[in-house]
Amino acid sequence: MRYLFFIFLISAAALAQPHFPTLTKWATDLSGTLTAPQINTLNVRLSTFEDSTSTQLLMLMIYTLDDIPIEDYAYETATKNKIGSKEFDNGALFLIAKNDKKLRIEVGYGLEGALPDALASSIIRNVVVPHFKNDDYYAGISAGIDAMILAVKGEYTADPASGDDDEGGSIISTIMFIIFIIIMVLVRGGGRRLGGSIYYGGGLGGRSWGGSSSSGGSFGGFSGGGGSFGGGGSSGSW
Repeated sequence: MRYLFFIFLISAAALAQPHFPTLTKWATDLSGTLTAPQINTLNVRLSTFEDSTSTQLLMLMIYTLDDIPIEDYAYETATKNKIGSKEFDNGALFLIAKNDKKLRIEVGYGLEGALPDALASSIIRNVVVPHFKNDDYYAGISAGIDAMILAVKGEYTADPASGDDDEGGSIISTIMFIIFIIIMVLVRGGGRRLGGSIYYGGGLGGRSWGGSSSSGGSFGGFSGGGGSFGGGGSSGSW
C-alpha cells in the first residue's frame, strides 16, 4: 500500500509540472484580449521583419502565470520554440501575462548586444507600460514591437536618466531560476492541451495558463530556427 501511495505522489508531482505553449504564429494571444485583425496585423509586421532581417521577434499574451516567475516562463517558452536562427541566436520573445500585470522581453544570445537588459527595461517602462495602465493593450504591444525592431536596427536608445528596474531583484531572480530549472529536469511530467489553453496535468483539478486564442487563423505559420537563450532581457509590471 505504501508503494502505491508513493507512486501516486510521484505521478501527481509529474502532472503538476507546467507546460509551455508551442507557438505557430509570430503573435499569439491566449488571453482572448486582442481581435483577429489586430493579431493579423502584428503577424504581418513580425513576419515581414523576419523575412528582411532573419531576426525572429515573437509576441505571446497569456492570462496568468499561475505563480511561475515570468523569467522562467519566458525562458522555457523561448527555448522550447527555438526562436531565432541556430547560427545567430537572433530571437526575442515579448511575453505579457495580463491578469498578473507582468511582462517581459526575453532576448536571445545573438541580440544581447542590440537589445541589452537596460534597453529592454526602457522599452517596457517608457513605451509599453503607459498604454497598459490605460488598458490599451494593442497600442502597448504594437509600440513595444516597434521599439524592439528599432533596437535591433540600432535606431532606439534608452532614456539615460532611467535605471534598470531589474537590478534590485537580480540575485533573487537568479536563485529562483536555478531552482526552477532543477525541478524541471528532475520531474518532467506529461500534461495535456485543450483548445487554445495550456493546462496543468489531468484529473487533479488542472489549471489553465491562458484563455481562448485569437491567433487570427489564416496567416502563415512560424517555425523556430534553433536559437538559444541565456536569460537575458528585462521584466516589468503595471
